[in-house]
Amino acid sequence: MAEEQKSAKKSSKVKWIILLLVLLLLAGGGAGAYWWFFLRQPPAQAEQAATEADKNATKGAGKTDTAKSEGRLTTLPPFLVNLADPAGRRYLKLSMDVEVNAPAAVKEIEGQTAKVRDAIILLLSGKSYTELAAPEGKLLLKNEVADRLNQILGAPRVTRVYFTEFVIQ
Repeated sequence: MAEEQKSAKKSSKVKWIILLLVLLLLAGGGAGAYWWFFLRQPPAQAEQAATEADKNATKGAGKTDTAKSEGRLTTLPPFLVNLADPAGRRYLKLSMDVEVNAPAAVKEIEGQTAKVRDAIILLLSGKSYTELAAPEGKLLLKNEVADRLNQILGAPRVTRVYFTEFVIQ
């Protein structure tokens, strides 16, 4: 009889210990979930907050931000070209805006539209569907367009290229 009481007390203590551990695990999981969903900043927001803090720090120190110069956008006329496809049935319709770092560069681009259109048409018609289908291909095309335009202008005036319409059929 005494042994039964000891084993009953032991099992009762084991039950309490297990119950206490389960409650601690639930509390820890709840605290972790609360932190993850409500207190933690997603990486994009944390990066943005750090950038804003850097801007405020440089403004407070009396420094100007020369890396972010305001560029001017100019719209190029749309391009419609056949792609370098063995069957010759695919074409690309592309519209883009070009950001330049000087207002004079806009007039230079507009003054040399024939050269600009020729360079871009030759570049686009040499591309295949498989090269342009992937996002990396589009980024590479943006860089190549900027390089071609900078060659025509004779100086690195084009800073960015933005596709406003990109249709492959």
